[in-house]
Amino acid sequence: MNNHAVIAADNLVVKKDGQVILDNLSFEVPRGSITGLIGPSGSGKTTLMRTIVGVQKSTEGSLRVLGDAAGSRHLRKAIGYVTQSPAVYGDLTVVQNLRYFGSLVDASRKQIDQVLKNVRLEKQRDQIVDSLSGGQRARVSLAVALLGDPDVFVFDEPTVGLDPVLRNELWNMFKAMAATGKTLLVSSHVMDEADRCEYLMLLRDGKLLWNDSRSGLLKKTHTHGVGDAFVEMIKRSEGDK
Repeated sequence: MNNHAVIAADNLVVKKDGQVILDNLSFEVPRGSITGLIGPSGSGKTTLMRTIVGVQKSTEGSLRVLGDAAGSRHLRKAIGYVTQSPAVYGDLTVVQNLRYFGSLVDASRKQIDQVLKNVRLEKQRDQIVDSLSGGQRARVSLAVALLGDPDVFVFDEPTVGLDPVLRNELWNMFKAMAATGKTLLVSSHVMDEADRCEYLMLLRDGKLLWNDSRSGLLKKTHTHGVGDAFVEMIKRSEGDK
């Protein structure tokens, strides 16, 4: 594995009920980068993220995170994971959720307060999670992932349901995190978010169409945006069949 690669797959295959979900993927995610995982619904994005986090077992090939096999016990505190659906306790307040999850990763009260500030939930800290809006609940899940200061973050559609202003603020936070050496893998089907990423992985029908820099993708496809580039890569892949 490249010394700068935090996540590395070699001929990774994931099958469920005999069906191939991820088909022979090989890729590397560089340290200190924001890599966008782009693809339509059903392309395998969530399965890939679950495999990286270790909650989905691979069938063939290898997948390593921070040099160790994905799913290794000591990687649990090293990865912050945000699922599409908020994975927090609805009958607890925001701060009670953070104190509970924070206790699992030895997060201090000071860090909990800072995380609440980062995701703009200071005013809602004592509100029951079930009483929050969908966007606010998504931010509680994001706050939980930030606890414990992980090295790697895996975000599955983290900005769905958020207003444009907050979405922009979160992306600025993501960039600041990457600047400190954190590695972020962010899935999205929103192409303007893909244009915020330095590196891209284009996934369709369980196959990788691209895994390299955004600038390299635009140059290769002679396009000016990721949306057009993705369409061009799909056309080329279908032309190879």
